[in-house]
Amino acid sequence: MTQPCEIAQLGAKVLRQHAEIVQHVDSPEIQQIIKDMQTTLATTQGVGLAAPQISRLKRIIIVASRPTTRYPTAPLMAPTVMINPVFEALSNEKEKDWEGCLSIPGIRALVPRYKAIRVQYTDEQGNPVEQKLEGFVARVLQHEADHLEGKVYLDRVESTEDIISESEYFKLFTRREVSL
Repeated sequence: MTQPCEIAQLGAKVLRQHAEIVQHVDSPEIQQIIKDMQTTLATTQGVGLAAPQISRLKRIIIVASRPTTRYPTAPLMAPTVMINPVFEALSNEKEKDWEGCLSIPGIRALVPRYKAIRVQYTDEQGNPVEQKLEGFVARVLQHEADHLEGKVYLDRVESTEDIISESEYFKLFTRREVSL
C-alpha cells in the first residue's frame, strides 16, 4: 500500500494551475496517481480529492461521499474515481450550502452550486461513464472539478460574509441539530 501524500495547502501554486487531460488511463503513472489519491483520501475526513491537491496536475478526481466528522449528514456512496470529468447543469437552479476543503483547513463558506448535473468521465479501467448527480454529491463533484481548473471554493463565494471559521460552523451545525 502506498503512503498518504501531503495535501497542497492554499497558496501552493499547484492549486492555481490547470490540470492536464489524461491520455492513457492504463499507464503506470496514472494508476499510481489513483492509488496515491485513494490512500490519501482514506486517511482524511474528506469526501473528495482532486489530483492537484496531491501536487499532480492531472484531470483525476475521487468523489467519496460518506458521513464523517466534517460532514456528518453526507450520503454514503462508494469512492468513485473520475478521470477527465466534464459536467453540465441540468437546470439553472443553484443552491448555497456550506463547503470546506482539505487544502483550506479551518474555514467553511456558503457556496452556490448547481443542484443537479450530468457528468461524463472515464473510470479507472478506461470505461466511459455518464451519470446524473444531485444534491451533496453533485456539490462534491463541482468542488473537485474546480480544482482541475485552478480554482478553490472560496473563488465562488458571493460575499466575504459567507466565510466563517470551522469552529463557528460546528457551533451553527450543533445548534441546528439541537433545534430540530
